Amino acid sequence: MSVTRISYRYAKSLLDLAVNEKNLDNVLKDMSSLFDASKNRDFHLMLKSPIINTTKKKDIVQSIFGESFDKMSMGFVNLILTKGREEHLTEISEEFLKQYKKLKKISSAIVTSAHELSDEALAKIKTKLLASNLTDESVEITTNVDPALIGGFIIEIGDKLYDASVAHKLNKLKKEFVGNSYNASN
Repeated sequence: MSVTRISYRYAKSLLDLAVNEKNLDNVLKDMSSLFDASKNRDFHLMLKSPIINTTKKKDIVQSIFGESFDKMSMGFVNLILTKGREEHLTEISEEFLKQYKKLKKISSAIVTSAHELSDEALAKIKTKLLASNLTDESVEITTNVDPALIGGFIIEIGDKLYDASVAHKLNKLKKEFVGNSYNASN
């Protein structure tokens, strides 16, 4: 079974259980913490390691998350470990976050600009995105800074890209001039 399918099924099961038990906020917080922890190289390698046995992995996870995790979340993680699917915990927690956003009708947008955007500029972008048909009822914006853009910004929403950067416009002009056989001597 593919990683995508495994992560989708487990995440869906946990999401449905959390909704039914009215425990969605706690489980969301825990899955977010687990996903963030999975970005740690040592933790990630420990989960993927075939050398470390399941009991040791359970002990490590319990010592890291046992005090802060909800009983449902900890039971779910232990189930994943028992089933031998711990190598997919990163993907499962990430898929849970995606499914949560879909359930709550939250769109994610990435705004990359040449310079740090002001709160006012971000608010205007958010308003425009909400008015468009590209987003759901709410928008979660992540910002990046890339000085190579020279000016302007790039917005990514799902598989859509809106490039209003100066670098993009200069590249378009360059392509137009390269293809133009204008002769200045006439």
